[in-house]
Amino acid sequence: MKGKILVTPRAFAKSGMAGIEKMRNEGWDVHVNETGKSYTHEEFLNLAKDVDGIIIGVDTADKEMMDQCPNLKAIAKYGVGVDNIDLEAAKEKGIKISRAIGCNSLSVAEHAMSFVFALSKNIYKATKNVKEGGWDKIYGFELYGKTIGIIGFGNIGKHVARIANGIGMKVCAYDSFPIDETYAKEHDVEICTFDELIQKSDAITVHVPLTPDTKDLINLDVMKKMKNTAILINAARGGIVNEEDLYTALSQNEIAGAGFDVFTEEPPKADEKLLTLDNFLLTPHTASKTKEADNNTIQASVRNILADLEG
Repeated sequence: MKGKILVTPRAFAKSGMAGIEKMRNEGWDVHVNETGKSYTHEEFLNLAKDVDGIIIGVDTADKEMMDQCPNLKAIAKYGVGVDNIDLEAAKEKGIKISRAIGCNSLSVAEHAMSFVFALSKNIYKATKNVKEGGWDKIYGFELYGKTIGIIGFGNIGKHVARIANGIGMKVCAYDSFPIDETYAKEHDVEICTFDELIQKSDAITVHVPLTPDTKDLINLDVMKKMKNTAILINAARGGIVNEEDLYTALSQNEIAGAGFDVFTEEPPKADEKLLTLDNFLLTPHTASKTKEADNNTIQASVRNILADLEG
């Protein structure tokens, strides 16, 4: 055997056994998570202590963990966000880090746009009303001709722009990195400053990583600059939008609605105030959970870990 690889994402046991067999056929001893649930941190540490590589999902790979794994050479993230991995510690120890870039971008973009549709048409409120015995005519608004603001114009942001353009929305985009002006012009995307986007958009969707610079990027001061008819979507990471401020903005009609696939504490506490609001929608971090995205991400993760361990 060449060494050991630990695979923690549950998706591999469901639909990624071909990838597991590929690693085994190439001479690796592979341990795959077949429990149907995420490992506790203690379970993760115990399983990781003698491995050469890890395909990691939501587990925390911090310096303490890496200190206990003397053989660890590579970590392949099952996904894109690496906020659960201590990149500095990995760099110091020479541990290679890879990501499955672009594999779930379309799924996440479609999920974000599903929130735009649901909130603009008041689907949740109307459905709830009927189930409670009502038949009230709850108004929404058309998306055609409205402006969607995309914060973070990477792979996901570009997919959102394409979908929004397809239904006749105007698209503006902001990114802390330069946006290719030729691409923007060819795809009918207006490049905006952050403040311009916040003030002019009817829907705002967030697609940036969680970093010290983006934590609380959208707070109450920012939400007060938004249209009071605007909706806010976060399918990126919890903490980019200040959730205490969001409750204030939604309950005081500073903005019209919000749709989140992520939360600072997942799952949220049972007494979380935002969950009492009909104009707040929350899905359990499932934007990337499609069969197509799983298959793409599994294949990329296997390629990445083998390349880093063998190349």
